[in-house]
Amino acid sequence: MFRGATKVTLDAKGRMAVPARYRDRIISRCDGHLICTIDQDQCLLIYPLPDWEDMERRLMKLPGTKPPIRRLQRIMVGHAADLELDAHGRILIPMELREFAGLDRQAMLLGQGVKFELWDETRWNERREEWLTGTAGDGLGLPEELESLLI
Repeated sequence: MFRGATKVTLDAKGRMAVPARYRDRIISRCDGHLICTIDQDQCLLIYPLPDWEDMERRLMKLPGTKPPIRRLQRIMVGHAADLELDAHGRILIPMELREFAGLDRQAMLLGQGVKFELWDETRWNERREEWLTGTAGDGLGLPEELESLLI
């Protein structure tokens, strides 16, 4: 499982050093092979290859005749890019994906269980603040089931 938020830096070529605490898990889980795609929140999702393949299979089994499902298939699978952890523990984020997420130099890598989210640091700070203060305007309140989990 991947968890935690880490500030990361992308170099001029778009390479990002994966934090050392995740590298062994990535190598043992997928031999350094990752998939990166876009998310509706204008961040990137990074999956170990086996977890992506499982998610991709489930997504593509859904009926593509329904417009919302077809749009999600187009977005997620259509933008999926193969990444490989290099000998220095870096991954190269393709230009098109960096542009979509507004990634320049400073970013936030968030562990989300079986995947990561990669955010532009400024965008992440703004969205996090909106979510914490309830000003996101997305109408997302906590369901009763989640309220019972919070301390």
